[in-house]
Amino acid sequence: MREQLSPELDESMLEQFRERGYLVLPGFVPADSLASLEREVDLWVDSGLRKRSIAAALEPEVYGAPDMVEIELAAHGELAVHPPLMSLLARLMGPSFVFHHLHSDRRAPGAPGKGWHHDYEQSPQRDRDHLMVHALHYIGGLQPSMGGLAVLPGSHREVADKTARAHLGTCPLPSEAVIDELPPGSTVVLHSALFHARRTAPGASGGPRYMIDASYCQTGTRWPPVKPYWRHLLATARELDLGRGRWPELFAERHFTEYVRGSAG
Repeated sequence: MREQLSPELDESMLEQFRERGYLVLPGFVPADSLASLEREVDLWVDSGLRKRSIAAALEPEVYGAPDMVEIELAAHGELAVHPPLMSLLARLMGPSFVFHHLHSDRRAPGAPGKGWHHDYEQSPQRDRDHLMVHALHYIGGLQPSMGGLAVLPGSHREVADKTARAHLGTCPLPSEAVIDELPPGSTVVLHSALFHARRTAPGASGGPRYMIDASYCQTGTRWPPVKPYWRHLLATARELDLGRGRWPELFAERHFTEYVRGSAG
């Protein structure tokens, strides 16, 4: 099934999120910030900052915290606290939620896909009592020539390991929805427990895909961090005053467990 673009946010869309586990928000990111975001992604990838952040995550005892985290890039920091996104999260989660992580990448159309998985951080997987959300910001939009995002509506209600469908690779599933045509600045909001896959573009003839992935968690439980330098990330956001006093829990450390390598979800 080819996924259609969604209308402006209303109560029926919130119900759609609860039932299907995702929302498609065309043009959600302000148009006047797209060029800055694209330049920052290019800087992050081409300067080696992204590689250094990955090395710091894989070998923290060798590298410590990275020289820079994505949220220090000015437009990335603003995107992390984009007011319409904060308002949406408040409607989905209630007034108290915490920032989990931010990832930024530029992928060539021929880059490998990623098989069916979910990203709900819980170890072991035992319930879905608290909401975790991923906001996938497609800075340049999506076209079929870039590859697409496949989602499995309703699968966020399952209590399953992240890799429960990994044996299926990226193959089509009968009840999936495919999202591969979006205008620049569009956002797909996923319940983090929703199974999804990234497909490789047929022929790999399109342009690069710019995506910034931001994640947030409902407070009321303690969440496993995915980076060993998670405290540094939150402290940096607080130093930059990204919460601006409006969202007091947004970068608070008390909502997380200690980092344990290989223990997340």
